[in-house]
Amino acid sequence: MSASLYLVAMIALPAVGAAVVAALPRERSLLAKQVTLGVSLAVLVLAVLATLAFDPDGERFQLTSSISWIPDFGADFALGVDGIALVMLLLIGVLVPLVVGASWHEADAGPRPPRVFFAWLLLLEAMMVGVFAATDVLLFYVFFEAMLVPMYFLIGSFGGPRRQYAAVKFFLYSLVGGLIMLAAVIGLYVVSTSQLGEGTFAFDALRQLDIDPDVQKLLFLGFFIAFAIKAPLVPLHTWLPDSGAEAPIGGAVLLVGVLDKVGTFGFLRYCLPLFPDASRFFAPFVLVLAVVGILYAALLAMGQSDMKRLVSYTSISHFGFIALGIFAFTTEAGTGAVLYMVNHGIATGLLFIVVGMLIARGGSREIGDYGGVAKHAPKLAGAFLVAGLASLALPGTNSFVSEFLVLIGAFPERPVFTILATAGIILAALYILLMYQRTMHGPARGVLLEAVDDAPAGPSPVGGGGATAVAAAPAPARGVLRVRDLDRRELAVVAPLIALIIGLGVYPQPLLELIEPAVSATMSDVGAASGGTDR
Repeated sequence: MSASLYLVAMIALPAVGAAVVAALPRERSLLAKQVTLGVSLAVLVLAVLATLAFDPDGERFQLTSSISWIPDFGADFALGVDGIALVMLLLIGVLVPLVVGASWHEADAGPRPPRVFFAWLLLLEAMMVGVFAATDVLLFYVFFEAMLVPMYFLIGSFGGPRRQYAAVKFFLYSLVGGLIMLAAVIGLYVVSTSQLGEGTFAFDALRQLDIDPDVQKLLFLGFFIAFAIKAPLVPLHTWLPDSGAEAPIGGAVLLVGVLDKVGTFGFLRYCLPLFPDASRFFAPFVLVLAVVGILYAALLAMGQSDMKRLVSYTSISHFGFIALGIFAFTTEAGTGAVLYMVNHGIATGLLFIVVGMLIARGGSREIGDYGGVAKHAPKLAGAFLVAGLASLALPGTNSFVSEFLVLIGAFPERPVFTILATAGIILAALYILLMYQRTMHGPARGVLLEAVDDAPAGPSPVGGGGATAVAAAPAPARGVLRVRDLDRRELAVVAPLIALIIGLGVYPQPLLELIEPAVSATMSDVGAASGGTDR
């Protein structure tokens, strides 16, 4: 296969796979799972091949392909990746097969057949690849809006007790932001028509436009609001705790691990290169939102009793660090921000998966209903600990490298914001370690824990609870939670993420070599190629 077709195949394969899985008979749920896993692994292979074919020192956008889409409007089905987009495609390739494995029994007890769940999962993968690979602004917008549909149905059909409320809130927030961005996309097209003689949505052509600074501010806000909702930045964040808490664990992993990154990716891909003057003008405002988000969301996380809501709030705090790195306007901080996008997806993905496994065992999302789990399920407790330590950016884990790069890169240009942001590190240690201590150690609270041997797993007793882990039989005495440790399937899910957390914590250089040239080019567009911009 030609390297230029890798991106096309990464979109087409899961889209076709989704149609195949959806068409399978209801009783062929095992086949649906196997097809989904096979397709997602094939996408991972394509992502690796694309990475091997990518030259970090070559052209800014590579693996490009383009066919005429809407010629009357100058819109093409144009795909290509720089280092920033490529590492996000790698993240998608890694997470989706693990989500399939973690969700193997998740939809079995749901109101809809499991094949529907896995069909939506594959369609979501296709849309996520498209949004990161698009180099035509209109095509990007189409994928940006289209990926809302599978996530809406994943939350609304397979989520927790308040799934309908959470799904509608997620959809409306994102849709409103998308419509605002559409107005800005149309405005950008009008500007290109006036300057080039014909309208275009091609990113490279739009980047060359000389847009009036006042017009830039309006267009910047149109894109920024949509991306700030998706990221999400405070005060546009309120949809995420509900969606993260009610989504099935597989959906929550992709929602927080990938979909939200579209917002911060959009800052780097579109806001900074297309509207450099407006980006510098609004940077102090964005940095205030970033720092407020770091501290405010961390404080809210400390007060949560629901584990899934707690993890969702931690993500809002982490996105503040990513925004800080982007709008500090230094290559070092920007590189750290992109690396943070990848590392956050890995660490928080593992944390959500392990929380889902615990919830499936206990039938409750409340922290206070657990205690002493480590005594009976040491492998589960160990995976929980690694995920927690990565989330609080312990040195030696992947998140530490990215957080350190953001802070050390931002400090010379934005010292006050950087100093305030470091307080979030202390708060992160508090909310993560307190959750771990209360669930894994100490006496049982609310339930009596009783160890059991490995046994066949049955459906999860809690909607949206995650990977199945409750023994099918015999039924325990009333008020007794039977706990078993991770089985082989669950170990196969968590082991790659633990390996990545440790591996990238020790040696992040392969990702940095992909990311740094693209970030440097972006900072050059905004006038901060080698360091920063005037404060």
